[in-house]
Amino acid sequence: MDRPRLLNRRHALGLGAAAAATLITPGCSRGKSNEPAPAGPARIATGNLDGVYAIYGAGLAKLVTEVTGVKMDAIPTEGSVQNLRMLDRGSADIAFSLSDSALDAFEGKGIFSTGNLRFTALARAYDNYVHVVVPTASPISNLAGLAGKVVSVGPKQSGTKVVADRIIAEAKIDGSNPKLKPVKTVNYNLATAVEMLAAKAENPNVKNGIDALIWSGGLPTDPIKKLQNTIGFRLVDIGDVAEKIALKRFGGYILSSIPPSVYSLASAVPTLAIPNYLLAKRGLSDSWAWWTLNTMFRRQADLMKIHPEAGSLDARSAIATMPIPLHPAAERWYRTNHI
Repeated sequence: MDRPRLLNRRHALGLGAAAAATLITPGCSRGKSNEPAPAGPARIATGNLDGVYAIYGAGLAKLVTEVTGVKMDAIPTEGSVQNLRMLDRGSADIAFSLSDSALDAFEGKGIFSTGNLRFTALARAYDNYVHVVVPTASPISNLAGLAGKVVSVGPKQSGTKVVADRIIAEAKIDGSNPKLKPVKTVNYNLATAVEMLAAKAENPNVKNGIDALIWSGGLPTDPIKKLQNTIGFRLVDIGDVAEKIALKRFGGYILSSIPPSVYSLASAVPTLAIPNYLLAKRGLSDSWAWWTLNTMFRRQADLMKIHPEAGSLDARSAIATMPIPLHPAAERWYRTNHI
């Protein structure tokens, strides 16, 4: 199965950079000289340490600081849910979020059912992929095999937990099927989940070990990739459940697959892809919105050296954040650059 990304990952590295080069007039890294510099510092909420959000976000913050001469700080967080709440409170100015979590927050659904949150978008940046990871020697071959097992579903305020809960419910391993024992979920961050998965694979009686982990991340997610050098791992095919979820939540999920080359797997593994948005708090200054977006495109080659997912940014699809509106300065940036 082909992997639809912002366009298609097989072309993303070339087209993302090519679109930026074609549509953005070459010049100094600061861009248009008549765009004022930000008046004060900014904070970007990222994600779990060693995850793509944290690596990408820290790299973007460094480059934006370099370009503007005004400090942008990268803040590690539990992920999308915490980031969205930080935007709403104003404790972050810019943040990454999975599209499904952002849509829930914007519409006041799911974990955000107590009220709608309001924010704007700067760009659709890249896609996350749901990883259901088990040790190579594990007998688990499908989602039903997780019944009664201990599974990490991500931190409590993460976008991973949002999609993991939906997958577990759709697979009816949440206690709704009397024939299947419910999954025993724990809320580890990525580093701890990888550590506890390896620990139990090596010693079944280890305290706090887990049988599987569910993670939503970019490709590759390095802490997961490194497991191939220790216990080895497989990714569980969730194609049937992924298709049902994608049909139910239009706009938040894309039926896709993880190619074997990413993690040295035997074959492609069907899963869910989830677009990632870079979002802005209500009232974010035009200068911060403009310079952040300008840096993402004009310094894309530098961002790709920090993490390859930066190559997925494409000028023509970055505007696809509906129903979340683009920040006015972001809209102006895209119009100015003929997109």
